[in-house]
Amino acid sequence: MPDLPTPRDAAEAALFSECWDAVLSYADLCTAGSTAAQQLARDAFALGIREAREAEVNGRRGAGRRPSGLPRIPLLLTAVRTTAAAWEAAGQGHKLDPDLRLWLNSDKAARYTGPPLRRPIALRGLRDMQEPDAALLWLAEVEALPVQAVARRLGLDPAAASEELDQVRGLFRDRCHRNHLDTPLDGECRSYRRLLDAVTRSPLADTPEDLSRHLATCVECAEAAACLRLQGGGLPAALAGGVIGWGGLAYLERRRRAVEVRLGAPRPEDRDTDGDHAQGAAHKARAVRNGLLVTAVLVSMLALAVSMMPFGDNGADTAAVGDDRQPVADPHPSVPSGTATRSASVTHEAPQPSADSASATPRHDDPDPDPEPQGTASTTAAAGHPSAPAETGAPVCHVRYALDSQWADGFQARVSVTTVRALDTWQVAWSFRDGQRVGQMWDASVAQSGSRVTATAADYNKSVAANGTLAFGFLGTWQGANSTPHDFTLNGQPCDQS
Repeated sequence: MPDLPTPRDAAEAALFSECWDAVLSYADLCTAGSTAAQQLARDAFALGIREAREAEVNGRRGAGRRPSGLPRIPLLLTAVRTTAAAWEAAGQGHKLDPDLRLWLNSDKAARYTGPPLRRPIALRGLRDMQEPDAALLWLAEVEALPVQAVARRLGLDPAAASEELDQVRGLFRDRCHRNHLDTPLDGECRSYRRLLDAVTRSPLADTPEDLSRHLATCVECAEAAACLRLQGGGLPAALAGGVIGWGGLAYLERRRRAVEVRLGAPRPEDRDTDGDHAQGAAHKARAVRNGLLVTAVLVSMLALAVSMMPFGDNGADTAAVGDDRQPVADPHPSVPSGTATRSASVTHEAPQPSADSASATPRHDDPDPDPEPQGTASTTAAAGHPSAPAETGAPVCHVRYALDSQWADGFQARVSVTTVRALDTWQVAWSFRDGQRVGQMWDASVAQSGSRVTATAADYNKSVAANGTLAFGFLGTWQGANSTPHDFTLNGQPCDQS
């Protein structure tokens, strides 16, 4: 890690190593290339460490209550945001993500540096906690580390770590509630304060219709509700979005994936704990169905090959058919940013039947009945014929669209696609109904033209086994309505949707 501050001791060196990974991960989201990401991470890391050391010195000199501050990792992440703003002001904005530049020049960014009582509730609540408590909450909720690992890192008793984490969650809620009461709000927001507190305290309480409508239009009250409601799994997103700001939810998803890779745990396709058993049964049923589908496809193709076999002395024609089976060439050419294109497969010419078999063997004049890329070429289908799933009318894929969270003008969603065939690359496309726009996407690259969105595989997840599942997530914006998208396709083939 060149050009970084020199650690003062071994303990700080270990802390630097842990923090650097988080800082670089967020800097990569904020920039337009790896070189800029490294530079932004180094500048922000140096700034954040300098601020942290100054805060320690001032804390030792002062008497009484410790001045408010953030734990080391969120402090460094806010330094990335501050450094990016400095780049934009100094004319280096071309190195940053275009969406981040728009955010930095909007009122949303001004909230993080404006009057303290107007800053996000989560940021103020975390700053008001003692640093060991705030660090425990951040590492467990945002960095997604197992409680036992957090306990070892912070020197806590592993046996009591879970109980202490529950207490810290309650403490964070109290701090957020106090800050919400201190926030200068208009009359309508003040009228909902008591009701909001009561509704978020009980996991069984229903949100009244009028309060629900108010939360859909008021950013500050919606943020408070996310911080006050400890049930439902929304606390990590509230912390990441409130403390980091732009890209907080994408950073949260990256950190969760990184922990799953390090621990060797499989990534869950759905985080809805209430439906785990139902989804497990659905996946098993789908696997059985896909197995039966493959068997039916093989049988039907065998029958098709027998029925089309020419009679008489046609050895040359038969050899021509056998030699004509070729893999699809370059199924995914590069797609320019902002456009979605259709990629044509290599055209195969069907062999001309002999006079003896003209009446027995039908001629196929369509040279390319299936022009969409399929990721891999079938070695069992004859040239010039559609793929087997298309002949049987069965879908080649199954799509599940999950809306993870939604706020006043944005949302986070995930798409998972189970494919019947093995793929060596993929494109998933769909159409929005209400003019939604995709901002950031992870585990795929995105292009959008009007309401049509195309997600293209990343370099590391192009290959998908037969009956396997590919998945990716994204952040989007909406106005008026945010209904479920439709017309999903995988490599141009329509998918069944649930």
